[in-house]
Amino acid sequence: MPARPRGRNRAWDEVPRWHVYLPLSVYLLFTLVPFYWILLFALRPAGSTSLVPWPVTFEHFGKVWTDRGFGTYFANSVYVGLATLVLTTVVALAGGYALARFDFRVKRGFMLALLCSQFVPGALLLVPLFQIFAKLSMINSLGSVVIAETVFQLPLSMILISGFIRNVPYSLEEAAWVDGCNRFTAFRIVVLPLLRPGLIAVGSFAFVHAWNHFLFALMFLSDQGKQTIPVGLNTLMSADSVDLGALAAGGIIAAVPVVVVFAFIQKWLITGFSAGAVKG
Repeated sequence: MPARPRGRNRAWDEVPRWHVYLPLSVYLLFTLVPFYWILLFALRPAGSTSLVPWPVTFEHFGKVWTDRGFGTYFANSVYVGLATLVLTTVVALAGGYALARFDFRVKRGFMLALLCSQFVPGALLLVPLFQIFAKLSMINSLGSVVIAETVFQLPLSMILISGFIRNVPYSLEEAAWVDGCNRFTAFRIVVLPLLRPGLIAVGSFAFVHAWNHFLFALMFLSDQGKQTIPVGLNTLMSADSVDLGALAAGGIIAAVPVVVVFAFIQKWLITGFSAGAVKG
């Protein structure tokens, strides 16, 4: 067995460690300072100029949660995010399976249209979607935001899931058919369990986008009691003044659920996107 070349490893070993750690430290500092600044404004008392949040106070969190209605905004965002997650995953799963397992005349053109749709800004969809929802009497309804978010997420989600399904050997489904399963049963028993990392990746991506998206909720929801967290954060800023403490507390409330979700699904997320990036 020929020896492995060691030139590249030797050259890497000769690089001084500070050449690596110094740029990484600068980047880490550049990334973490804004987060510390948000925590500082959220936890220190109003009017304080200290660079250390002491004494620690949670008055800003109580203010935005009760007085500014962030409890309602939070519940609305959870509804929109979870509904978008479920609807996007189910529809993309059906469409991705069709793209991965069936051949039809316009398949290449359809895939090209899905890819090209990713270059269309969401703002261009506002007018046609608004007219459609107005005809359906869905303006000022959370369902309109869920449908709009799903429409925006579906092209990329279908492409990713079709990649996940292509990585599942077709022979596994054929073996299930031989054993007496129909196509749907074979998919549910054989293919679907193998798609768990991919479904988690697609679902989490749809949830985070719906949670953070500002434009659709702003345009389709007029009732303040139906607004989501991004729009709620915008209400904390006015032309005359900005309550930095309340704004920082609201930003932390908006960020914590996403951070918690990614902390729990990080392993599945990386595995899922890696699997979807490989052509079977």
